[in-house]
Amino acid sequence: MLNILVTNDDGIRAKGLRTLIEIARPFGNITVVAPQDPMSGMGHAITVNRPLRLSLLKKEENYQEYVCVGTPVDCVKIGLKVVLENQKVDLILSGINHGSNASSNVIYSGTMGAAIEGSMEGIKSVGFSLLDYHHDADFSQASDFIRKIIADAIEMPIPKGISLNVNIPKAQKEDIKGIKVCKQADAYWVEDYIARKDPWGLDYYWLTGEFVDKNICPDSDIHALRENYISIVPVQYDLTAFDVIGKLKNLNS
Repeated sequence: MLNILVTNDDGIRAKGLRTLIEIARPFGNITVVAPQDPMSGMGHAITVNRPLRLSLLKKEENYQEYVCVGTPVDCVKIGLKVVLENQKVDLILSGINHGSNASSNVIYSGTMGAAIEGSMEGIKSVGFSLLDYHHDADFSQASDFIRKIIADAIEMPIPKGISLNVNIPKAQKEDIKGIKVCKQADAYWVEDYIARKDPWGLDYYWLTGEFVDKNICPDSDIHALRENYISIVPVQYDLTAFDVIGKLKNLNS
């Protein structure tokens, strides 16, 4: 049986994680290591200034579940090195995130941070997100698609260093048109901060903003999601801008 590590960034109690575990269990031996608390927006953060605590919640045949006080990337690292003691892991699954990780959101995403960490270890890794931020979001309409994507990921040759960023529209199953492999949309957040006063009269700030996609591109993940397709973007952790290297040749000395 395959060895599969499952994690997320919404925390051990999140409904999306529970759904992903249920979908993944028939595929092999499942090890869950998930954050104790919600860790949205943590990206690729790791814990270096406090101890990591790890607690076993459940252990049964072909299934074990741990909670970690760290970030999603911490969960992958400690899952591979401590829980599984460097055993061979065939697949890492992260999610299902409550909310979009399409386009530039991938940079901030703890869900995708965990998947990218898996790809850095040479392990096939897939991050799943549903475009519904509600804590009680309905994941049932996407279950069959997620099951298919997991099965395909197991069989297909995904190059080392590549993870899959899967985003699912908020739609009924019969309204989802299919799956599209896409490029990352050139979209971004226009951000602002709301200034408020706490009960002691001290200033604090709350981040807000609007997500803007001015470059509507028919082969992007944002466009696919608007058309009720599930988007899959292959993501690499090598951030080198290869096409710019030659343009900077005068900086060589």
